Amino acid sequence: MESNNPFENSPYPGLTLNSSSRRSISSLQSKTLGGNSIREVSFRDLGSKPIRHGSTGSEGFSMSQKEINDEDARFIYINDPGKTNEKFEFAGNSIQTGKYSVFTFLPRNLFEQFHRVAYIYFLVIAILNQLPQLAVFGRGASILPLAFVLLVTAVKDAYEDWRRHQSDRIENNRLALVLVNNQFQQKKWKHIRVGEILKISANDTLPCDMVLLSTSDPTGVAYVQTINLDGESNLKTRYAKQETLPKVPEKEKIKGLIKCDKPNRNIYGFQANMEIDGKRVSLGPSNIILRGCELKNTAWAIGVSVYCGQETKVMLNNSGAPSKRSRLETHMNRETILLSVFLISLCTVVSVCAAVWLRRHRDELDYLPFYRRKDFSEKEEGENYKYYGWGLEIFFTFLMSVIVFQIMIPISLYISMELVRVGQAYFMIHDANMYDEASNSRFQCRALNINEDLGQIKYVFSDKTGTLTENKMEFQCASIWGVDYSGGKTNLQNETVETSVKVGEHILRPKMKVNVDPELLRLLKSGKQLDEGKHIENFFLALAACNTIVPLVTDTNDPGVKLIDYQGESPDEQALVYAAAAYGFILIERTSGHIIIDVQGERQRFDVLGLHEFDSDRKRMSVIVGCPDKIIKVFVKGADTTMFSIIDRSLNPNTIQSTQSHLHSYSSLGLRTLVIGMKELNSSEFGKWQSSYETASTALIGRAALLRKVASNVESNLNILGASGIEDKLQQGVPEAIESLRMAGIKVWVLTGDKQETAISIGYSSKLLTGKMSQIVINNNSKESCRKSLEEAMVMIKKLKGGSGVTQNAEGSSLPRRIMVALIIDGTSLVHILDTELEEQLFQLASECSVVLCCRVAPLQKAGIVALIKNRTDDMTLAIGDGANDVSMIQMADVGIGITGQEGRQAVMASDFAMGQFRFLVPLLLVHGHWNYQRMGYMILYNFYRNAVFVLVLFWYTLFTCFTLTTAITEWSSVLFSIIYTALPTIVVGILDKDLSRRTLLRHPQLYGAGHRDETYNLKLFWITMLDTLWQSVVIFFVPLLAYRASTIDVSSIGDLWTLGVVIIVNLHLAMDVNRWNWITHMAIWGSIIATCICVVIIDAIPKLTGYWAIFYLAKTGLFWLCLLGIIVAAVVPRFIVKVFSQCYFPSDIQISREAEKFGSSRQLGVAEIEMNQFLDPLRVTR
Repeated sequence: MESNNPFENSPYPGLTLNSSSRRSISSLQSKTLGGNSIREVSFRDLGSKPIRHGSTGSEGFSMSQKEINDEDARFIYINDPGKTNEKFEFAGNSIQTGKYSVFTFLPRNLFEQFHRVAYIYFLVIAILNQLPQLAVFGRGASILPLAFVLLVTAVKDAYEDWRRHQSDRIENNRLALVLVNNQFQQKKWKHIRVGEILKISANDTLPCDMVLLSTSDPTGVAYVQTINLDGESNLKTRYAKQETLPKVPEKEKIKGLIKCDKPNRNIYGFQANMEIDGKRVSLGPSNIILRGCELKNTAWAIGVSVYCGQETKVMLNNSGAPSKRSRLETHMNRETILLSVFLISLCTVVSVCAAVWLRRHRDELDYLPFYRRKDFSEKEEGENYKYYGWGLEIFFTFLMSVIVFQIMIPISLYISMELVRVGQAYFMIHDANMYDEASNSRFQCRALNINEDLGQIKYVFSDKTGTLTENKMEFQCASIWGVDYSGGKTNLQNETVETSVKVGEHILRPKMKVNVDPELLRLLKSGKQLDEGKHIENFFLALAACNTIVPLVTDTNDPGVKLIDYQGESPDEQALVYAAAAYGFILIERTSGHIIIDVQGERQRFDVLGLHEFDSDRKRMSVIVGCPDKIIKVFVKGADTTMFSIIDRSLNPNTIQSTQSHLHSYSSLGLRTLVIGMKELNSSEFGKWQSSYETASTALIGRAALLRKVASNVESNLNILGASGIEDKLQQGVPEAIESLRMAGIKVWVLTGDKQETAISIGYSSKLLTGKMSQIVINNNSKESCRKSLEEAMVMIKKLKGGSGVTQNAEGSSLPRRIMVALIIDGTSLVHILDTELEEQLFQLASECSVVLCCRVAPLQKAGIVALIKNRTDDMTLAIGDGANDVSMIQMADVGIGITGQEGRQAVMASDFAMGQFRFLVPLLLVHGHWNYQRMGYMILYNFYRNAVFVLVLFWYTLFTCFTLTTAITEWSSVLFSIIYTALPTIVVGILDKDLSRRTLLRHPQLYGAGHRDETYNLKLFWITMLDTLWQSVVIFFVPLLAYRASTIDVSSIGDLWTLGVVIIVNLHLAMDVNRWNWITHMAIWGSIIATCICVVIIDAIPKLTGYWAIFYLAKTGLFWLCLLGIIVAAVVPRFIVKVFSQCYFPSDIQISREAEKFGSSRQLGVAEIEMNQFLDPLRVTR
C-alpha cells in the first residue's frame, strides 16, 4: 500500500503523513472481484477447520519469506552498465525468435523432419537403391519422392523463419532514449545494456524490463497497458519509489545498486532491494515495467534496465503452446506398422521363393539370362559374375524387394494431409457463421495438425465468465442498509438517467448508461439529512472511491461534450463506478495521492491516504481516504464470506441479516455479489496503521505476510453499508449451443471461479442444469470429509440407477432409462482430492454424471480436472476459455479454444483455435469437425488402399518372373504414381467432400456420434479395405495376363496396361465414395486419368527410356480396350454389390440421413432421429 500526501501541511489534525507510506504491494496483481459463496453442503462435513492450500495462496508470500542470496541474485549498478556487466556479461537487448540461421538451417531442418520415422524408412530405401547390387530403379528416380517432400517442407519452414527474422530485425532496430553523458540520446533497442537509464514517453513501448525511478506524475505513478504481454487491455498502475522521485538524471549523476532475482518466467512476481543514498528500499512487482508494455496517460517515465533481450520475462514466456498430435495420425501409426509387417511378409515370401528356385535350378544358372555365372565371351574358362552365392543372393533379393515394394508405406500421404488441413482451415476461417460482428473477428486456426480431432470431442471443459457469459458487467440492484433496491423488480420499472458534470468549457458524461431505481434516486436527492440518506451516500462513495479505476476522457462528435471512460483491471469495478456515476457520484480524477468525485453536482476532493489492493487470500480491498470534512474513513468491499467475518455483528444485526438474505436472492438470480463496509479512523488509529505499514513495507523477510497482516488489522470491526448485484449476461445462443452439444453426446463441464449459487443459476439459465437432474453437491474442508462425501455420492448413484427401471419409446419397445445426475464441487474440496488417491473416486463419480460444475477453482485446478479425464480415458477433450486463468486448461486439453473476449488475448495466444462466441462451438464441432474427421479418415484409408494395390500388382509380377524383382511398370510411372497419377483427387475430396449438408448436421446433432464410434476410420475398416485391395490387385494383374498369355507382347506394353488399369480403378474407387460432386471434383478425378494417359504416352515417346513406343502399338488392338473394360467391371462390381447390400440392410445414421436429405423423405428422417436418440439420449424419446 502507498500512502501519499502531496501537501506539506496535513489537513487532518494530529496526523503526520510520511512520504514512505505508499500504495500496498500486498497483492501481486489486481484480479476480477467475485463474491464467495454461502457454503451449501449436501453431505456431512466433519467440521475440520479450514486448511490453507497452495493453489489459492499468494505467490508473493512464499517469495518474500527469504532474503535473496548473493548466488541467486543479479547485481545492477544504476547508470553504470560497464561495472554491471564487468563480472557477468548479461544478455544484450537483441532478440531472436527465428529458429535457424544460414548455416544451421539445412542440418537442423533435416534433423527435425527426420523425426518422422517414415522419412528415415524412405531414406534407407533410397540409399539401398544406390548400391549396384540392389539397383532396381534409376538412382535419381528413387531419391525424387523423398527429396520432393523434404524440399516442400523445407521451403515452408524457411519462409516462416524468414518472416520471424524480419520481425526481429524491425524490433531490434527500434529507437529508445538512453542516458549517455548526462543526456538522453536515441539508441537502437538491440544496443541497450543492463544498468542503463532509459526515458519512455507516452504511448511508447518498453524495450526491456526496467525498474521505475521517476515519472511525470509528482507522486510517481505510471499507467501501463500490458496487452502485448498478457493480452489484457485495461490499464495497470506502476510506481516509482519516493527515494528516487526527485532525482533528475540530466542534472545529477544517479548512483545506486539493485539486487534482484535472476531472470524468470513469472510475469507477476519481482523481488529486489535497492541501495541508494545510503538507504535500502525494497522493490516489488508494482515497481517494475516489463518489455512490451505501453506507457499510457503518463507524459514520461524514467527507469533502469534490469533484464534485457532474451532474459526479459516476455521472451522467457515465449515458448508457445505445446505440440499436439491428431488422434487419427496417432492411430495411423498402428496401421503403418501393420503395413510394414505386411511388406516384410511379402519380401520374405519373395526371398524364400527365390531361395527355393535357385536351389532347384542351381545346375542351370551358368546359362540362365538373369543368373548367368559364366562369361564365355573372351576366355575359354569363364569366370563368375552377377552372382554372389546362394546366401547373399537371398539377402539381396530381400533388400531389393523392400525397394520395389517401398510405396506400401505412402510417403505422399504426409504431404497430402498437410495440404488437406490447409484447405479445411481456409473454409473454417471464412465460414460466415463463425464470424463475430461484435469483436469484428473471424475464426482463427492456429494449429493445422489437429483439424480432424474436432470431429471426435467427447468432453467440453468451459470457463463461465466471458465464455458462457459476455463478461460485460451491468449493475442491476443494491441492498443498502438492509433495504433491497431493484431486487425482485423488472427493468421496466427502472429508468435510465443521463448524468453529467461541467469541467471548464466541457461537459463530461459517463460512457456507459446504467438503469437506476427511481426510489433510490429520490432518497439521494431529498433525504440527505436523514440517516438513510447518509448510509446511501456512503455506499455510493465507497463504490466511487474503493477501486483502482482510472477515468479517461474521450472526444465525441460534439466538441463541447466529452465522455468519461472508466478503465480498470476488473470489469466488476468498472460496473460499480458507472453505477455510482449514474446516481450522481461521478469519479472525475484519480492520482495516487487523491481522487476527485462530483457528488450530486458538488465537486469534492478525497485524499488517498492508503490503499490495500484485492488479493486472493483476503478476497477484498480497502481504501483509506481523508474526506473534505477532515474525517478519515476506511471503505472496504469484497466477497461475502470474508466480509461478514470482519463486520461488527453487534451493530445493526437486523441490517446484516437482511443483507445476507438479499445476497442469497441475488446469487439465485445469477448475479455476482459484493459486500460493502466502512468505518472511521481517529488520529491514533491512523497513526498506528501508518507505523505498522512503514515497518512492513521496509521488511526484507516476510514482507507480503506483514503487509497482509496490516491490511487485516485495519479491515476490522466494520459497519455494513450494503451489497451490490452485478449481472454478467449469457452470450447469445449459449443455451441452444449446450443443448445441441448434449444431444451430440458431448459432456459439458463448467469450471469457474464464481461462487456456487451464481454458477448454479447460470447453469439453469444456460440449460446446463435441468429440473430433471439429481444434484450431488460436495463442499468439504478436509481430505477425510471429501472421502466420505465421494463414497456417499457413489452409493447415491447406485441407488438412482437401481430405481431407474425402463421406459417405453414411441413404438412401444422397452428402453433403459438414463438417470441425469449433476455433480457440483468446489475448489476447496478439489485441493484435497486432486493429486491424491481420491482422484480415482472422483473420476468414477464424474464419469457417472451428465454434468459437472466446479466452483471456486484455481487455474491449475482447471488443468487438473482436464487431466483427470484425459489421463484415464481415450475420449477426446476440448477446453474453451477467454482469460489468462484458462491458459493451463486450454493447453492441457487435446483441443484448446480461446475466446476473443473482454479479458485480453492470452487465452487466444495459447490456443489451437480461436473464435468470438461460445455458440460457434456448435458449427465448429458438429459441422466442420464432422466433415474434417470424415474426410481425413477416408483419405488415410484410401491412401493405404491406393498404394497397396500398386504394390500387390508388382508382387504378382515378381512371382511370374523367377523372383528377379524386375518390374514391368517403368520406373518413372512408379515415381509419378503417388505424385501426379493419383495425388490430386484425394486432396480435392479431402477438402471439398461433404457426406451431409450443414443444415442436416445442425438439425440432428446425434449424427456427431459417428466420430465417437470411429465409424470412418477403424481397424475393421482397414482390414476390409485390404481385402478389397487384394481382390482388385488380382483382377488388375491376371486379366491382362490371361488375355495376352498366348501373344508375343513385350513387358513394357503389358506394364503400361497394368499402370492404366491401376490408375483407372483407384480413381473409380474414389469416385464411388464421393458424396457431393462439383466441377473441381470432376476435374480432379477424370483429369488424373487423362493426365496418366498423357504421361504414359510421353514416357513411351522418349527413345532413351525403356518401352519406347509400346503404348502406341498396344492401343491399336481391340484386346487392349477389352482388357481395360474387363478390369473395371471385375474389380469394381463386387465392391458395388457389397456397398449396396450394406446400405440397404445395415444402414448407418449417416446413410439414412443422406438418403432422407437427397429424396426429401420426412418419414425416413423421423426414423433416423428416433434411432439416433435411442443410441445417445433415451430420455428424449420419452418426452
